[in-house]
Amino acid sequence: MPEINHIKKLRNIKSLSINEISKRTGFSWVTVKKYADEDQIPQEKNIVRKGMMYEDKWGEIVIDWLSEDYSLKKKLRRNNKNIFEGLKKMGFTGSYRTICNFIKEEWKEKILEDSEGLREEYERLTHPPAEAQVDFGVTEAIADGKTKDIHVLVMSFPYSNAGYVVPLPAENQECFLEGLKVLFNQAGFVPRKLRLDNLSAAVVKARGRGRETVFNETFLHFANHYGFEAQACNARKGNEKGHVENKVGYIRYNFFTPSPIMKDFAHLRDRLFEKCKEDQQRSHYIKGCLITDLFKAEKKYGLALPESEYPVFKQAMTSANKYGEVRIDETLVHVPKSYHYGKLQLILYWNTYKVVSLNGELLSKGPRPYMNQEREIPWQAILKNWRKKPRSVVYSRYFSYLPGRISYYLNIDSMKLRKERIDWLLNLIIHHDMREIDLRFYELLPEESLYNNHSRDSIKHPYDVDWNIYDSLRPTGQTDVNEGAQHD
Repeated sequence: MPEINHIKKLRNIKSLSINEISKRTGFSWVTVKKYADEDQIPQEKNIVRKGMMYEDKWGEIVIDWLSEDYSLKKKLRRNNKNIFEGLKKMGFTGSYRTICNFIKEEWKEKILEDSEGLREEYERLTHPPAEAQVDFGVTEAIADGKTKDIHVLVMSFPYSNAGYVVPLPAENQECFLEGLKVLFNQAGFVPRKLRLDNLSAAVVKARGRGRETVFNETFLHFANHYGFEAQACNARKGNEKGHVENKVGYIRYNFFTPSPIMKDFAHLRDRLFEKCKEDQQRSHYIKGCLITDLFKAEKKYGLALPESEYPVFKQAMTSANKYGEVRIDETLVHVPKSYHYGKLQLILYWNTYKVVSLNGELLSKGPRPYMNQEREIPWQAILKNWRKKPRSVVYSRYFSYLPGRISYYLNIDSMKLRKERIDWLLNLIIHHDMREIDLRFYELLPEESLYNNHSRDSIKHPYDVDWNIYDSLRPTGQTDVNEGAQHD
């Protein structure tokens, strides 16, 4: 501004020519003319964003994902890493920082965290090798086209930053002890000390008011069998097992976002074990060497697995009501011939149950009631959103949860035809679930005459697909092309 003011002073007050001002100041004739005779009025600038996130499809996809996830619980939403990896699979060539900057600029926080209050000062804990921490976390998976709540038991090793996880249907004592057995086997040794929360599966009374933690007898018997020392945290002091708290969140965001598809708990357990092994190939956040190398060294300090596994079950006496029903997990289950016996033995395993008479006759067995607890995916609301934005269908987190025929049916280039197929599903989903629509696909498919008006648009007819050939390409016994796929 001093140079501009000097030019205007020479022009307006001393009445010098443009050539003379150019000679005195050393600026070009064009520059002097601009600032001497033209008014320099500030104007609003319209920022035109450029780059691959704005000029290509990538920015639209990211916004669609963020909008879709915002209706979910925070622990189920994609983070920046999930979004970056998802875009890379679709051919994105940009960097992780590009994604972070775009999200920061275009997606502002709608709910600000409450920053008021004083922070408690914590003591930094030291972590010797072969000491572990365990904790439960809750997430979800997709089984048979429905949402299933999954309780994950996570065991972390702060010394090496290694961790293992086992999916379970509940957090009762049978599931907790069965999960510990699996985790010990996955790690290949038993930790010398195991720090845990005051969960009811292990603790009767928490530490406080001059008394030590009181563990229940079954858990103490289990700990004696495997040889580890149990350490319960102080009440409301989750920072004392902060490493596993962070590991639960890490596993939730990296292994369960989006929600994976599972056949059964054994299938999901194997996939999570492979994920944990792959995760150990990264560098330790402080020590600089691979986690897997640190964990191999840590094993030398651990306890050997016992020769025999601990049998996990709960046995109790019960009786049937006059309808021949026995209460199992707060659910009445019909047991044939049970009303003829006064007392019955109920044996509960982590996933199954047995009802046995006092003389040893097996009256009934089957999966525990909570094994079948699941929720419908809100397909109606999802389809309505897809109809508004049909381009987002194939990028949606829910697209991979569609049964095979339906996902193939919607994966079409014509947005006009895709909208009509979504409308067809919207009409059916009111009276049928998605799996039934897939099984009765040929029966429920609309008449060809409904799409005759597309012939003039040169759109490939939907019934040009030979569905019998499509079905013959699927593996034998597979009912869903997405079944068994793991989504990170």
